[in-house]
Order: sequence, then structure tokens, then C-alpha cells
Amino acid sequence: MTQQDPIPLFVDKLRRRTALTPEEIEALLGLHGNTLTIGANRDFVSLGQHVTEACLIVEGLVARFGQARDGSRQISALYIPGDMPDLHSVILPKAIAALHALTPTTVLQVPHSQIAALSGRYPGIAEALWRDCAVDADIATEWLFSIGRKNARSRVAHLLCEMSWRYAKVTYEPNPSFNFPITQSNFADAIGITPVHVNRTLRDLRNERIVSVRGQEVTIQDLAALIRVAEFDADYLWLDMDPLRLTPTPPSDPRSNVSPEAVLGSAQALG
Repeated sequence: MTQQDPIPLFVDKLRRRTALTPEEIEALLGLHGNTLTIGANRDFVSLGQHVTEACLIVEGLVARFGQARDGSRQISALYIPGDMPDLHSVILPKAIAALHALTPTTVLQVPHSQIAALSGRYPGIAEALWRDCAVDADIATEWLFSIGRKNARSRVAHLLCEMSWRYAKVTYEPNPSFNFPITQSNFADAIGITPVHVNRTLRDLRNERIVSVRGQEVTIQDLAALIRVAEFDADYLWLDMDPLRLTPTPPSDPRSNVSPEAVLGSAQALG
């Protein structure tokens, strides 16, 4: 599979929620770092590790997890290309949760110093990154509620609904067919049930013509029914909001008439 340039993807994700100036977008597109390739089923940020870079996912599926003393683990979040799962490490550099590659994964390790410098220079960038961390916390809150109060059938449906929205890169509408490279064991770990229960629930949803999962391919046949089963409301993902701007927008540079779309388009063309 051809790797997509993660920086424009990350910037586009930030722009969905925060109004950024052309200068701020150009500054973000200048982020760079070292590329790290990780094999499947490997940790790349360990519990307690002091990190100096934040990881931007280029390709693959990544899990954040906690671990008990006996070695048992619990997946607490999933991340896809364009996500920066440990952005918060810029100000909290000790990893209290680890990162694990569920599939062959590529990440771009962006130095904290770069991110801190941009945040200090551009208040709008600081706001966008802060908002991204806030949305990550909202997703974690929704997962906690789902595991604590929903039955297994609803949990399975909820995770599939969430990923259908998150894998939609261009529109704010859910993707009715998407590649979700997760094993049933990891799926079960993410929602707190057994793999056998996941398998049985997916079979029931398929027999009801609501959703079909074949290998890594998810096909939603009846989105309305899946949403009802999941009791799903996508508001916590903050994908369809009008971009906000709490910090004052600096005066525009008269030397530049470049639009945000033109900046992103040029960067993608160069990639």
C-alpha cells in the first residue's frame, strides 16, 4: 500500500476543528522528524519511558494500552494514519500508557522541541494541538462509558461506528466500507469482552444484515440499525463542527495571498 504523507493529513485533521491561517498551516507542514518502521505486535513506546518525540502515524494501526503487574494488558485507544497518539508527551514526557503496533506500522517521530517552538510562536497552532488532545480525552471518556455501561453487542457496534467515521478522510460522513486491520483478540481487548463473544456478536450482526466483517474489510449494510444497536452519537469525535478560533488571529501578511487550500494542495503535490 502506498504511504500517504502524514503531515498534510495531520494538518487537515487539525483544520477540521481549528481555524488556522495560511502562515500557521505552512509552519505545520514544515514539521519533520525520523521515520520509524515497527513490525506487527511490537511496542514502540514503553510504560514509564521518557520520550523526546511525539509519534505521528504514517501507516498501520496503533493501540495505547495499560498493563498490570501480571503482564495482562488493556487497550484504551486506537490510532490510525494522521493521528498523533502521544501529542500530550510534549508537556508530559513520561509515558503512563504505552504504544503498540497492532500491524506493521510506520511512524514519524517529531521532536518535542519543534512542536513546542511552533506552539510558542503561533497561538493558533497551540490552540489546534490543545484541541486535538481534548478530543482524544473525549474519545477516552466515551470508551470508558461504553465498557462500563453497554452490553457486548452495543460495544461491538459502537467501535465499528466510531472507526467508520474516523476512517472517513475527506467528508464528515461515515465510511460504509473500510479496512480495519484488527484481530478479534485485539478487538475484544479494546471493548472488554472475550474473542469468542466478539466472533458470536459479529456473526449475529452479519446474519441480521447490519454489518459484515470479512478478514480486515468492514462493510456496513444498514448504518441506521448499527447506530441504534451502538446507541452511537458521533458528537464526541468533533468532526462536523465549524472550525473554532479562541486566540486572536494575527494580521495577515500583505506579501502573501496564499489560501490554506493552496498550501495544502502544493504540499500534497510535492509529496
